[in-house]
Amino acid sequence: MKIFCVGRNYSDHAKELGNDIPDEPVIFMKPKSALLQPHTPFYYPEFTNELHYECELVLRISKNGKYIQDKFASKYYDAITTGIDFTARDIQNDLKAKGLPWEKAKAWDNSAVIGKWIPLPNVKDKKNINFSFKKNGEVVQQANSKDMLFDFDYLVSYISNFFSINIGDLIFTGTPKGVGEIVVGDEVEAFIESESLLTLDVK
Repeated sequence: MKIFCVGRNYSDHAKELGNDIPDEPVIFMKPKSALLQPHTPFYYPEFTNELHYECELVLRISKNGKYIQDKFASKYYDAITTGIDFTARDIQNDLKAKGLPWEKAKAWDNSAVIGKWIPLPNVKDKKNINFSFKKNGEVVQQANSKDMLFDFDYLVSYISNFFSINIGDLIFTGTPKGVGEIVVGDEVEAFIESESLLTLDVK
């Protein structure tokens, strides 16, 4: 199982971090060990002093493929949920300043969290999905899939040009503006429309 992640897929988020708006998807990966297993507590990692949340829509790959055309891409994923791409921002900023890879900031154990899956047939319009993220009961991120620079089908097609996609792979499709710091004791919750799909306490 592979975890593909898309960076800077919402222009407002790219701007809030001072990054350029990309003209093609920014892809990075997390290992299988990054996925927080169900019913497993999430502990604030000891190696960072600035942990950030990034709420995203996540796709579940349901069919093996390679070099998939955009028009056929929708046949390769069957469910959607919300997820959190946790980022050690202090470490990431330090590595980026040195021109070094930043997997240490993004791909550590339990840095990827996903919620309950919604079967794709239950989604009325995948290009018009409202999702939101609350921290301690306050909405801190809110967006719609139509705001993505690169939509689901394009991402699946694009990724498959470089990597084989396989059943069970995940695609974190990018976070909107509103990312921020999280600390021990915080409680977070992620929604698609009004349905709560993910809850997490930071220990």
